Amino acid sequence: MFKVLCLLVLVGQVFAQQPLSPEKLWQFVRQEGGAFAADGKHVMVIERRTELATEATTAVLKVLNVDSGSARVLQDGIKGLGDAQWGVHADEPCIYCLHATAAGAQVFRINLAGKETQLTNVEGGVSAVRIAANGKMLVYAARVKLDAQLLDLHPDLPKADARIIDSLMYRHWDEWRDGTYSHIFAMPLDDEGRPQAATDLMRGLRVDCPLPPFGGREHFAVAPDGSMVAFCAKMVNRPERSTDSDVYVVPSSGGALVNLTQEFEGYDTDPVFSPDGKTLAWLSMPRAGFEADKSRLMLCALAGNGRRELTVDFDGSAHDPEFSPDGQSLWFNSEVQGTVQLFSVAVDKSADQEKDNAVQLRTSGNFNWALGGSAPDGTRRVLARQDMLRPVELFLQTGSAEPQVLTHANDALVQSLALPTVQSHRVRATDGREIQCWVLLPPGFDAAKKHPLLLYCQGGPQSQIGQSFSMRWNFHLMAAQGYVVLAVNRRGLPGFGQEWNDEISGDWGGQAMQDLLAACDHFTAQPWVDARRVGAVGASFGGYSVYWLMGNGGDRFRAMIAHCGVFNLESMYGGTEELFFVDWDLGGPYWGSEGVRAKYEKFSPHRFVGAWRTPLLVVHGEKDFRVPVGQGMEAFTAAQSMGVPSRFLYFPGEGHWVMRPQNSVLWQRVFFDWLQRHLAP
Repeated sequence: MFKVLCLLVLVGQVFAQQPLSPEKLWQFVRQEGGAFAADGKHVMVIERRTELATEATTAVLKVLNVDSGSARVLQDGIKGLGDAQWGVHADEPCIYCLHATAAGAQVFRINLAGKETQLTNVEGGVSAVRIAANGKMLVYAARVKLDAQLLDLHPDLPKADARIIDSLMYRHWDEWRDGTYSHIFAMPLDDEGRPQAATDLMRGLRVDCPLPPFGGREHFAVAPDGSMVAFCAKMVNRPERSTDSDVYVVPSSGGALVNLTQEFEGYDTDPVFSPDGKTLAWLSMPRAGFEADKSRLMLCALAGNGRRELTVDFDGSAHDPEFSPDGQSLWFNSEVQGTVQLFSVAVDKSADQEKDNAVQLRTSGNFNWALGGSAPDGTRRVLARQDMLRPVELFLQTGSAEPQVLTHANDALVQSLALPTVQSHRVRATDGREIQCWVLLPPGFDAAKKHPLLLYCQGGPQSQIGQSFSMRWNFHLMAAQGYVVLAVNRRGLPGFGQEWNDEISGDWGGQAMQDLLAACDHFTAQPWVDARRVGAVGASFGGYSVYWLMGNGGDRFRAMIAHCGVFNLESMYGGTEELFFVDWDLGGPYWGSEGVRAKYEKFSPHRFVGAWRTPLLVVHGEKDFRVPVGQGMEAFTAAQSMGVPSRFLYFPGEGHWVMRPQNSVLWQRVFFDWLQRHLAP
């Protein structure tokens, strides 16, 4: 009888499982954290939840005891929680973080009893924060106004609505320049933890730190004793044409800046002090103007002049560097064959032992891994792991043992879902090289039946398709609607060596597009794929890919979706903001030379509109300044003029990405409705 009851329960659970829906996607908890307190046993955990009806996102701040497994909520329902990190106050561990207030985000200190103390009251708010290891120096980023605006110049015209523009970069990503710049401030805390007067370490400089548009607290650091601050900034005459940012150090009391990377011409970012404060590590790209160059891990002794690379023989890019607690090695993550893995490298290199400086792989499996934090004695680490089926959970690793799951934030939701199957495949490119592809089979996949196929085209154009879980372009959600999802790590995507990464530049409509078509043809030939029901979807460069395939994909496709895609290379050059991107990837302006003009003509999707036949959904946001909304409008006009079935989903308040939760659900509803219309049996 007991066995029968168990079987009935199991059958009930199976039948209760449902595929993921756009609305249910927002029930997932987005989790982060993993940093250890100084006691080596308490770990910080942050859980974020969104109420779809109100679009309100709140956070729960927890402290987890990794020895006992017990968890304690310090605060619940926090709005705008950011940059949470351990520090000390009165010799006790505490958490420094940002909270939303009526005056903007401000810095707060929270002790282990959950009591909070506000430390800043900055007009306009704080955007990022760091605390020195000794708890005596708070460093934060805030905006300062340096440039006069229209009302400053013409105070008698308060209703005038205009902008006076004298140079480029007058808008960036999704914001117009407003005369303010993000500066780094150092604020001492006295022995009682009370804030003292803050010093603008970038006083008078018309530059930003963190670097826009995506920079955060990783773009500056404070020495463990609070005496010095390192930050990156782009101090060049033509910022729209340059990636030349440098790393500077300055006393936290203010003073002259010292440029540590004067001789390097590409991005230099992410400074990190060693635990003893004597050494600085950072990330550096060697080639000027190339935003997706190899990111090298660099090191220098602050008392000397030597600079050296720790990843000379590593054929990949380093991200998120962090010193081990003893300062003897640096940890970082990097793209690897469609995943993200953790690595370490020794700081010191013995003259007779080459292996001392060898990069070591620290994780494995079809996951995206990140380092949450290390215990002070270095014996334990908390790792963050995600994949295409579920968002981040935290894992505890002791020594070199296999990581053990530490949190279960989404277990119940995942167990209620009918899950797709994720597979890795290799297919042959037209030039004989192998292409790694992720294939997701829908829940309940039956190889005896034929299924519709979605070819996913990645953006970037240099941005690996890894094992990440997105709230918008979610492969789990796509497969859950009954589609076989094909995600191709085509030419130009990192994780397969720098040569593979570089091959997209100057060849947008070339081998990368052939890689997509070769992979698509391979899988449409499978008996479980319906070659009459194949669609192609993508955003940004993926949207470009869709537009290009519209005119160059033959009769392979029955439905297309392009989100914020590049349609006309000539008008894209005149409308985008960071010209260094198009200068590098397109070879310069379309009027530059006969060779460049020829590439514009060869690779611009608008040149092939005469061959458009496939139903097309265009999606674009008004505040997208990287790929301006005119690109989507031009494409929609072309489709309508050609009599191609088409629809334009326009978001007046969104930029390059659809960020608001209800807009995201609308995006997914229109997305899947379009596919259902044209790929249904």
